[in-house]
Amino acid sequence: MENQDPNKANVTPSWKPQLGMKFDNLDEAWDFWRYYGGRMGFSVRKRFTNRSKFDGVVTSCRYVCFKEGKKSAHKRDNQTKIGRAEIRTDCEVRMSLTIDREVRNYEIYYLCLEHNHMLQLPEACHLFPSQRRISNVQAFEIEIADDSGIAPKNAHEFASRRVGGSAGLTYTRVDHKNHLRTKRQRELKYGEAGSMLNYFQDKAIENPSFQFVIQLDSEEQITNIFWANAKMIIDYAHFGDVMTFDTTFGTNKEYMPFGVFVGFNQFRETVVFGASLLYDETFESFKWLFCAILSVHNQKQPRTIFTNQDSAMGKAVGHVFSESIHGLCTFHIMQNAIMHLPSKDNSEDNEDDVDEGDNEENESSLLKDFSACMFEYEDPKTFEDAFNVMRSKVKKKTWMDSIYKVKEKWAECFMRDAFTLGMRSTQLSESLNNDLKNHLKSDLDINRLFHHFERAVKVKRDTEINSEYESRKSLPRIKIPTPMLQQVSSLYTPAIFEAFQTEYGRSMAASAHILPGDNEYMVKIGRLVDGQYATSEEEYKVVGDNHQQTASCSCGQFERVGILCAHALKVLDLMNIKLLPAHYILKRWTRKARSGSIKDCCGRTVVENPKLDAITQYNFLIHMCCELATLAANSEECCIVIENALISATKQVKELLGACTPNVEDRCHVQVAQSSKESLSATQVTQTSNELLSVARLKKKEVEKKGSKRKIGFLERQHKRRRKTPSATTARTGREDCSISQQGEKGNIPSQTSSVNKVVSNSTKKTKPIPKPKEASSGKYEFMESFTDLLTTPIVDDIDVDTF
Repeated sequence: MENQDPNKANVTPSWKPQLGMKFDNLDEAWDFWRYYGGRMGFSVRKRFTNRSKFDGVVTSCRYVCFKEGKKSAHKRDNQTKIGRAEIRTDCEVRMSLTIDREVRNYEIYYLCLEHNHMLQLPEACHLFPSQRRISNVQAFEIEIADDSGIAPKNAHEFASRRVGGSAGLTYTRVDHKNHLRTKRQRELKYGEAGSMLNYFQDKAIENPSFQFVIQLDSEEQITNIFWANAKMIIDYAHFGDVMTFDTTFGTNKEYMPFGVFVGFNQFRETVVFGASLLYDETFESFKWLFCAILSVHNQKQPRTIFTNQDSAMGKAVGHVFSESIHGLCTFHIMQNAIMHLPSKDNSEDNEDDVDEGDNEENESSLLKDFSACMFEYEDPKTFEDAFNVMRSKVKKKTWMDSIYKVKEKWAECFMRDAFTLGMRSTQLSESLNNDLKNHLKSDLDINRLFHHFERAVKVKRDTEINSEYESRKSLPRIKIPTPMLQQVSSLYTPAIFEAFQTEYGRSMAASAHILPGDNEYMVKIGRLVDGQYATSEEEYKVVGDNHQQTASCSCGQFERVGILCAHALKVLDLMNIKLLPAHYILKRWTRKARSGSIKDCCGRTVVENPKLDAITQYNFLIHMCCELATLAANSEECCIVIENALISATKQVKELLGACTPNVEDRCHVQVAQSSKESLSATQVTQTSNELLSVARLKKKEVEKKGSKRKIGFLERQHKRRRKTPSATTARTGREDCSISQQGEKGNIPSQTSSVNKVVSNSTKKTKPIPKPKEASSGKYEFMESFTDLLTTPIVDDIDVDTF
């Protein structure tokens, strides 16, 4: 200390304890002792704390080295074969403090700093128990990594690299795993049902527009669940005119069907309107679910809804969505047609004298005829004649008769007036379900299922933001610089503008002739064939009105898709209308589709992310702190300046936060619908107490057991192979037994019951065993669909085909 520069005496901190050193409180003293131990290379602990009997104030305490004291002898030590390694060495290092009651601070009155053991290396000091702790920011990052599907090992390695190595972290990989396990145990402290309600309550506190509905049976067990966040409510208000609904089975360990309502946004990308967990797939459950989504979305019904061929679902759609058009998934119908129409495998259904070649030709002809009935015929009479001819070729007409009864939900001639946006199937729901399989596992509890579902929905949201960014970044490509294309290029989104520009280009190749009447035209699209102009497409009738600036086409594309067809554009051009009339520009396809405020079912303005400003400020501060730490890391003087500034700033922030004591109001709105055979009765619960969370129960299904054989381990299988003679038969049998035992182990999922208020279930709903998924036929069939270019969502291969 004698050779120290006097100019640095005021800036160099005294991190070594000295007699007479004073601290404002014990927390400050303990942090100082921990820091000193970490710098020197030894772990620390608290020896004792004395409190006054009169006012409970700590009068004195002692902080010691981790190796202080000796292990006491035990009477059973002589029976121990392999004892634990000795840690304590009776080290005398200690720091004793006493209180000064006049100024209310603590002073060091005894100090010993000489160790009797070897100190640790600086590289290993982060392993001390006293140095290991997880801050709130680190805990947040650990939980975010876990929710993102990053393994704890990879997440810990990433965090270590970010701070320059594992020594820069204040926790180990074991602490990382223990924090996640503690978090999951804390989330399930009320049981699955109570934790689910607690999760909904937290979401509602974060954003009051978060809505959820639950249904209870006669024993007050939760059977069906529906929820929608603020983003889903906003999306439904803007794009809920057409939606699809489908359920996927086995995405949670309770084997509850998971249903999602999805639709198109202005970029023709998938948006989610709500999600549900159902106890079963019955008419009553679907009816309750459809009523729940209407109650959350202000009783707004979609113009068109697409589902699969489930009879209970179809009955519920007709009962609840009375103002909507119900369409069936054409892809499912075509897959069923491949399964039920005659083929080579069931050629005995036909006449015996038909050879194999005729069977193949007959199969191909039937599929083509059925595809034409589904997509080509626009006249109902033509459809009836073609369907009767096709039905006469089939010997077994059971499936043909059943699909004919619902022809209004899948045939082109009956769906011409439906506003479908180009959709004819549930591809959106199936695509989202396929994406969920990458995030959901069958052994997830319901609470973690919610988090992983949020993760999958966030991916869709990010895709929408990327599309919005690209649409604002670059200008659309205008092939023909006409006033109409220049007009709509700034109104439509890029995807819709490309579709409109395609129709505009086709209108340039159209020919029209005037019919006797008031502005009636027959328009046909032509093309160049062998150097000559020829028309190959069907001719449509267009009725124009120059005064109203309208052009109504018999093809009905605008009524179905919302984009004007080439026939109508040709007539507008003939009437010298060079700009697209405003009534032909749907807001849902424009760049300003999301403009305007939306009210939720409680009359409040929906805000998608109330914490957006806080997140922006957090990102700004965290980048500033990281940049400052990078600049000052190599200079001890700069580190001292920053440390002192942070300590001062931390005190000021805590004082400001302590002065603000907001009255946190529980704004959780829970809708509980008591199940009834005739009607639904909803009650609003404004507060979810801990007692209700503990008593809440989730109705469980009785899972069918597939086997009781235990799982054979690797060593046991190897031992059996040594004893048996190697042969193809025994090897094959061993593999089969192993696979069956694994299936049996997976099938034996014990049903969980609540430990509070156990009641014998007398529910009127019958539990049914889990149906095995049917394998879709391997046959493939290509067909043309109206406005197919707009359908960009890929078809999912692993689809469960439901039949009547």
